[in-house]
Amino acid sequence: MVSRLPVDVGVALWQRARAENHVADIVDQARVVHGLGVPAVWFGQRQDHDATTLAAVVGAQVPGLSVGTSVVPLGPRHPLVLAGQAQTANAASGGRFTLGVGVAGPDRDRATFGVGVDRPIAHLREALTVLDDFRAAGVVDHAGDQVTARTAAPSAIAGGGGFGLLVAALGEQSLRAAGELADGSIPFLTGPRTIAERVVPGLLQSSGGAPRRVVAGVVVVVTDDADRVREAVRPALDFYATVPSYRSVFAAEGIAHPIELALIGDEETVARGLRRYVDAGATELYATQTDLGGPEAQRRTWNLLGALTRDRSAGRRQGLH
Repeated sequence: MVSRLPVDVGVALWQRARAENHVADIVDQARVVHGLGVPAVWFGQRQDHDATTLAAVVGAQVPGLSVGTSVVPLGPRHPLVLAGQAQTANAASGGRFTLGVGVAGPDRDRATFGVGVDRPIAHLREALTVLDDFRAAGVVDHAGDQVTARTAAPSAIAGGGGFGLLVAALGEQSLRAAGELADGSIPFLTGPRTIAERVVPGLLQSSGGAPRRVVAGVVVVVTDDADRVREAVRPALDFYATVPSYRSVFAAEGIAHPIELALIGDEETVARGLRRYVDAGATELYATQTDLGGPEAQRRTWNLLGALTRDRSAGRRQGLH
């Protein structure tokens, strides 16, 4: 029997192939995982659904469930508009929304949107400044080199202030921005060694020692057929092996391919792997790609995630923190 972890373990949700309605399917999945005791769900941003809007819908439809984005690229999105979306999602979810943002890279932004940010870290810092000011008071008056944002009047909505703010930060400069201007980092495919030796120290140094959230995203599939599932998951992770920032992480972890960071195996194997992230300094976890082993393995994975935090998530549903 696995022992519970001292942190929340959420899950990233994606539309199932057989779904007739994308949003309705995600809401149904969210109800299922919440019923199993999973305390939080996360939504990635692609070119189909809008992750922040989806989080707002799920947060309103499944009371007590925490929701967040992992992550929304900042490049083509003005931070003042994103702040309005974030406060709406926070109000809809009863104050349980976390906005996770990241830097996609100027080349990808230009290829997709026809625009790009030439100084991504400078843009990140200014965008975070706008988001942080807005969530604190609903008032922004910022004119920088990268971003101009001004509210004509206080723009906070009741119940929307104080949303969580995380950055997909791995490098020294982005970790500094996350520690100074946000609540912490939401790294994906970042092993325990990198979290312990790079992410946590970087955040603490920039925050002056103040605690920061580290929400680690981990590929998780509970199965008795680990070799087959690992081969099924590998192609989904090939892309990350081509990204320089991720390659530096893999080198630091001493691995050749990100599949080596995936936790694929029985309940005991996966629980031990997740505990390594907690021991490294992760304050929360979320499992992703849980569907790549098939429906039975996914349900088994969700059951494990709920079991790992069931008592504490039940307390949260009763308003206990």
